[in-house]
Amino acid sequence: MSHPVEVAWFAALCDDDYEWLGVPDPLLRSTWEHCRTITLAAERYGYDNILLPSGYALGIDSVAFAAGVAAMTERIRLLLAAGVGALVAPQLARQLATIDQQAGGRLTINVISSDVPGERLPSDARYRRTLEVMAVLRDLLDGKTVDFHGEFVDLTVEPPRVTMDGRGCPPYYFGGLSDEARACAAAGADVYLTWPDTTDGLVETIDDLRARATALGRSLRFGWRSHVIVRDTESEARAAARRLLSRLDDDEGARIRSRSLDSTSAGVRRQAELREEADDEGYVERHLWTGVGRARSGAGAAIVGDPDQVLGKLEELRDVGVDAFILSGYPHLAECDLFARHVLPRLPHAPLVVAPSPVVVP
Repeated sequence: MSHPVEVAWFAALCDDDYEWLGVPDPLLRSTWEHCRTITLAAERYGYDNILLPSGYALGIDSVAFAAGVAAMTERIRLLLAAGVGALVAPQLARQLATIDQQAGGRLTINVISSDVPGERLPSDARYRRTLEVMAVLRDLLDGKTVDFHGEFVDLTVEPPRVTMDGRGCPPYYFGGLSDEARACAAAGADVYLTWPDTTDGLVETIDDLRARATALGRSLRFGWRSHVIVRDTESEARAAARRLLSRLDDDEGARIRSRSLDSTSAGVRRQAELREEADDEGYVERHLWTGVGRARSGAGAAIVGDPDQVLGKLEELRDVGVDAFILSGYPHLAECDLFARHVLPRLPHAPLVVAPSPVVVP
């Protein structure tokens, strides 16, 4: 790799940690203590960022967790998943600015195009609302007065007194595969996150998003969100993948997939297509295993192999335009350690530096 990439890990705030997929373990529940332990380990091992996922019905609250862990960490960035439908923009801006101050400027934002709990907007309307909130939030965190009168957001307000200390709004990380999500990302995101796909599929997505952003006078960086299983040998890694699914009940796997708010999204459908295209062991490419998606909505595949093979796959993704990797594995703490020992020291990596582009609202 000629250029450094950002390597992030995943703090399992969303009830998604297992030794055997689909078999709940009280010791791996999403609690403050467990998720804090993962976050502190990721910092100790040298990861650049940590994703703090969000889900109203699942796990623990990402904003409250970020505030608690900000003062306990010193170097790792906090990629806070913020559901923009859950709070009005000025209050969310105040919370984010406060957390960034607590973290000494280490906040990054994963924008989640969420519904208000108990509400269900059509997809196109939800993404239009998301884009409006992204625009207002960016201005408020940049310290600007907002006078915005849109379809969903209608307000005139001064920025919160607590500021980003001149740093401006953190970069927006954003994912979504539907046409509406792609349009929103092109107009408002700084880092577009993809779930696992074949390399050819990834190239098509990157080319499409880059063209959409360029047409709006903007630029995008690209990130890859997947799981990883790395062992001393490829056979050991494949055996670990088989073990992970060895106690899964298919009905329980379907229940887990269906309980997520994104269970019917275009991205989830694409993960299902990859499973259908895979071989009998679940590999859609030699080192891309789709078995995780049998018991998980969202990112449903893992990079599987020995250290050289996992590194080679990451290099392949970097060569087609990926700057940021958000990785996870089961159990999250154990795989965090394995990846840090086997692969992370061989990756040139550093926090991703992003110059945010203005959000374009039609």
